[in-house]
Amino acid sequence: MSRVAGWAAGRRIRAYAGQVGLLAVLGLVAALLLTAAPRLANHHADQALRADLVRLPHQARDLSVTVDQRPERVGTAAAGLADLDPIAEALPSPLPDLIGQRWYGAWLAPETMTADGDVAPMNGGAAKQVGLRAQTGVEEAATLTSGRWPATRPGQPVELAVSQRTARTLSLAPGTRLRLTGSGGGARADATVVGVFTPRDAADPVWDDLASALDPIVPATDGDPYVTIAVTDWTGLDSVAVRTATQARYGWRYRVDETRLDASQLTQVSAAVAQARRTQWRPDAVVQTSLDFAVDRFGAQLRAVRALLAVVQAGLVASVVGLILLAAGLAVRRRGAELALLRARGASLPAIGVRTLAETVPVQPLAVLAGWLAGTAVPGRGGGGTWPLLGLVALTTAVVPVLAMVGQRRVGVVAGRTDLTRSRPSARRLTAEASVLALAVAGVVLLRRRGLAPVDGVDVYLTSVPVLVAVAAALVALRVLPWPLRLLDRAARRVRGAVLFLGVTRAGRGAPVTLGPLAVLIVAVSTGVFGGVVTTTVGAARDRASDLVVPGDAWLTGYAFPTDAGPDLARVPGVTAVARVRLESNRRVLAGTGAAARLVGQARVMVVDVPAFTQVARRSGVDVDVPAALRAAARGDGPVPAVVSPAVARSLAGGGAADVQGRVYAFTVAAVAATFPGLGTDSERFVVLPWQALPEHADTPIVANRYLVAGDVTDATRLLSTADEAQCRHQGAVLGVPVEQPELPAAVQTRRAYRAELDRTGANSVLTLAFTAGAAGGAALAVLAVGFAVVADAAGRGRVLSRLRTMGLSARQGRRLLVYELVPLVVVAAGAGAAVGVALPRLLGDTLGLSAFTPGAAVRDHLDPRVVAGVLALVVVGLVAGLAVENLVNRRMRLGEVLRVGEENS
Repeated sequence: MSRVAGWAAGRRIRAYAGQVGLLAVLGLVAALLLTAAPRLANHHADQALRADLVRLPHQARDLSVTVDQRPERVGTAAAGLADLDPIAEALPSPLPDLIGQRWYGAWLAPETMTADGDVAPMNGGAAKQVGLRAQTGVEEAATLTSGRWPATRPGQPVELAVSQRTARTLSLAPGTRLRLTGSGGGARADATVVGVFTPRDAADPVWDDLASALDPIVPATDGDPYVTIAVTDWTGLDSVAVRTATQARYGWRYRVDETRLDASQLTQVSAAVAQARRTQWRPDAVVQTSLDFAVDRFGAQLRAVRALLAVVQAGLVASVVGLILLAAGLAVRRRGAELALLRARGASLPAIGVRTLAETVPVQPLAVLAGWLAGTAVPGRGGGGTWPLLGLVALTTAVVPVLAMVGQRRVGVVAGRTDLTRSRPSARRLTAEASVLALAVAGVVLLRRRGLAPVDGVDVYLTSVPVLVAVAAALVALRVLPWPLRLLDRAARRVRGAVLFLGVTRAGRGAPVTLGPLAVLIVAVSTGVFGGVVTTTVGAARDRASDLVVPGDAWLTGYAFPTDAGPDLARVPGVTAVARVRLESNRRVLAGTGAAARLVGQARVMVVDVPAFTQVARRSGVDVDVPAALRAAARGDGPVPAVVSPAVARSLAGGGAADVQGRVYAFTVAAVAATFPGLGTDSERFVVLPWQALPEHADTPIVANRYLVAGDVTDATRLLSTADEAQCRHQGAVLGVPVEQPELPAAVQTRRAYRAELDRTGANSVLTLAFTAGAAGGAALAVLAVGFAVVADAAGRGRVLSRLRTMGLSARQGRRLLVYELVPLVVVAAGAGAAVGVALPRLLGDTLGLSAFTPGAAVRDHLDPRVVAGVLALVVVGLVAGLAVENLVNRRMRLGEVLRVGEENS
């Protein structure tokens, strides 16, 4: 008997394959969304976290344990090597499993040691500060070009190895003898250079603490010393420290391997690093790292973006669930005659439920399983949980049986004509709609008070508030919609012809079969537009931040450029204009002038050639806001106008003075601004002075250390070489000897590259994923909702067209009738959804936490018309496609079948 029942269920599944298949596809899509979205978000979060760690300087990324002590005997440095692995294993969990590379080193800082002897007296006899370092991993990461590695023997001169650039700069070679003197004077230590090396890879982290060994610092002005580091062995370092009575430093450095870390470990890693900082690893030991602060900062961004992703996902899931309910309702409605016949023959409600359940059980769980399997193929860690999938299986399997039983609670023998009456909502339905409105309003109020990203996780109710707002707007729109359509109906009565009147009349009746798809359409469109608006809002804020950080096509930075560098840079191919700038941090700011001046703190002081600056910004397409007082400033005897930050303005009485390159320049406050182009978005204390108005002396001119550049700097090689040549020329003029390498090589930062970097740092990739998925998914679901709106009452419209065809209605007039009926409903619903999507960011305000994704720039609602136009265009495409399909179906109808239109055939 069960086999016969199974065959019967199989025949019914084949008979209703379209309806069963549609429900299965929707279940598959929902399962794919629930499974793939969290995995993809975790994948992007992990990649973003690892990229952030890679960009951190080693002082912030690595965990270092350092001890300062004065060695009493040779052998102290080598003794610490045995603690390298035990300290790593004793770190709080999960750090031991995350530690990759590790190093132990002992060193004497360059500022504590000077060298003389056989060193060539170059550059006017400038002092040579030579630090010493013994460290694991150096020999493996370098290649000897001459000599050998140090192997100091007790009682013999200390053996050193230097980099090839240090050897060339200080004229060192194997066999060169040096005398090392501690900063306190006194005894000296003899040393001999025994080897010269080059790094295999200068970017290897083993060289992080040996930067001045690979690239020695050369003097920039008179009195500055050479600064470098020489490599020695453990015995040699102890010997120098003991002989010169200099305190050495010993350190164990551990690097977290970013490939072993994922975003799920943020809390544990932060707590472990904090515990490691509190642990006393050695007497007087200090733990140095900022890894926990970087992890916490990323975690705050990730919590905010996950809450936003939950909002988008809730909108998409709600739209898919709505489509599932619509598909199930459509399937039950088209089988209404069959189910009514079963009830008339005595079938009970449970029997109908079992009959329809036998048709869904073999298909729907498999469809959800297929969606889950497809979702697990997406890269990333799982995180969606199994309960939503089990709920989806239950929904897709039971929704048709439940609706079938609910629809057959009352046995009817005569089908009513729904085209002549207007359905009046029941008290129960009105209560439910009022409850949804109340929940939406309460949710908005609560969301604005609590925020969207609580520390203890994502709140399901709060993340559902945007969906509730969209649903509430859908209910209101669908209640209000008949009124303007009635007015249009009255106007259509006066129009010649019956096609417009008939189409508007059917639309104005608002059949329940059409209202459901339109409600889903409003939710889907609002989700898509919401994602698009937030994406463009964040993008506009990042554009403003880019303009504040790089107010031209590029910043060219260096140490010191001569006064004639500007024309040379302007002649570089691709460069159209340059503007000289001097930017100094932590400069003195005085209130008042002369003897009455008093120090009121420090600030960033920016001296800018304002006319050239504005010209470069204009040619770069950047709209800079420079006060007119600065643009019109000219050289005179009195104080110059200045732009200051509010924090500086509060300490001044309308004027003051600022230290620029060791000289104090008086100024008056011409304007107070929170930001200024070129200073970025995080400068709280700054003073901007017009270069063209400052008095300069021929022997001490103001030296530019930056140039704002307009033009194509995609290939910056020629620009950088020209800048370094100018810096070497300036440095050589100061020292009186030729200089081959500037102290700080020039660097270029383009506005385009900075803008692209904002999209890659932190959890921004997850944010982009969230709202790209929201915009694309909302648009796709909106098209499906339009399709349901078209096919929901296709049979009814077909009967109307059949009747009208017998009265002489042409095929063209039939297409127009469909347009007049559906377009008002779909356009109003899509417009309502777009309005909700545009209003949601403004309604939710700061609770979205978008400021976490913009580097200090103000977040202002920004609506790109292309976003709304794109979503609405997809709706129109769906409407046109649906109408085309329905026209093809209706075109196959024969005129002789019109006589049977009274039958409720489906």
